[in-house]
Amino acid sequence: MAGCDLETRKRRVLILGGGFAGLYAALRFEKRMRDSDDVDVLLVNRENYFSFTPMLHEVAASDLDLTHIVNPVRKLLRRVRFFLGDAESIDLAARRVVVSHGSDGHTHALDFDHLIVALGSTTNWYGLPGLEERGLAMKSLGDAIALRNRLIAQLEEADTECAQKAGLRAELCTFVVAGGGFAGVETIASVNDFVRESLAFYPTLRQAEVRFVLVHSGELLLPELDASLGRYARRKLESRGVEVRTGVRVRALDAAGVQLSDGSTLPTRCLVWTAGTCPHPLLDALPCKKEGGRIAARADLSVPDWPGVWALGDCARIPAADGSSQPPTAQHALREAEVAADNVLAALRGRPTRPFRFRTIGQLATLGRRTGVARIFGVRFSGFLAWWLWRTIYLAKLPRGEKKLRVLLDWTLDLVFSKDLVQYATVRSPSLSTRGDGAQS
Repeated sequence: MAGCDLETRKRRVLILGGGFAGLYAALRFEKRMRDSDDVDVLLVNRENYFSFTPMLHEVAASDLDLTHIVNPVRKLLRRVRFFLGDAESIDLAARRVVVSHGSDGHTHALDFDHLIVALGSTTNWYGLPGLEERGLAMKSLGDAIALRNRLIAQLEEADTECAQKAGLRAELCTFVVAGGGFAGVETIASVNDFVRESLAFYPTLRQAEVRFVLVHSGELLLPELDASLGRYARRKLESRGVEVRTGVRVRALDAAGVQLSDGSTLPTRCLVWTAGTCPHPLLDALPCKKEGGRIAARADLSVPDWPGVWALGDCARIPAADGSSQPPTAQHALREAEVAADNVLAALRGRPTRPFRFRTIGQLATLGRRTGVARIFGVRFSGFLAWWLWRTIYLAKLPRGEKKLRVLLDWTLDLVFSKDLVQYATVRSPSLSTRGDGAQS
């Protein structure tokens, strides 16, 4: 194995993953370590930024600049060290994690005294034909940018005369989102507004040609809320031109379009998949007990039979007081992070740990055009008030005052100016190398 071992005399706490669970655990260590210097905390993540995922759909719909919902990890942490790398293997018995990084992908073996596993989840394509190769996910900043680019690219192509002559307009102007949970509903609501508002700049395209379809296997949208809010969300989406297909599943995606379980086909080149996630694949090789692919943790977030190993966030199954498990939401993850950090420090100092106890405060979803749905402390909200609550609460949760101000400015300018239609290029610009007799200076 190429690489080197990073050694320290201090007791090392290794955090794997820089999402809500991992980053907020690191931030808790920052706060608790102000008066002590006997612990070395190292955060390992494959990106050098923290992405505020509740706002991804706003990046895809050009409501927010892509850099405004991400925070550089190094600007958030001072005492906790950061390592940009990708975890390759975890050896719990040897208390060692192998990570790769750098342009050549060389590896480092990182030893630990305590390990916090917060690797999150990844998109689950369920082995459905064509989905992984042709579909778009909605889990990361890169996914949001890819969706935005795809929307604009299809509008550009559909606006041309050759697309009309070839009969391609129907599939170019049809956009499908699979999954009627928070991610699916918020995504289709935002991009539907984005595309329809953008048609003013595509003179040959008409509103009637644009088709948005939301496919959901259940009967009610937003099942995490309640039936009345789910019905309200459906009415709002349909009033804005979104077709809602419930009780059907995606079976395959090919060149002809999306094949559904009812035998119908939706001709499209754009399917956004929000209908399933699974724990990080690295967890499969771990010898600890798992439930549904997630690490089975105790109430104090420790992993049974493996002292010094802790699990939290989407990759862990944490028991709740009622016998169920804690839901994999951001509001739970960031509070689990605080308890995990406190318990690690308690264990290092020979003190008792405390269990994680938290009840969901509320859940919110935007439906586009300044409307939304929410349930907070059991009270239901809908319409403008729910939308305002969504923006207010998530703006408050966004890390760093600089980013809060930038997002607030984006939202304010959005009231005055139209949405941006620029595709983000990710390739080098064209160049030419020629022979010449001219002198160079």
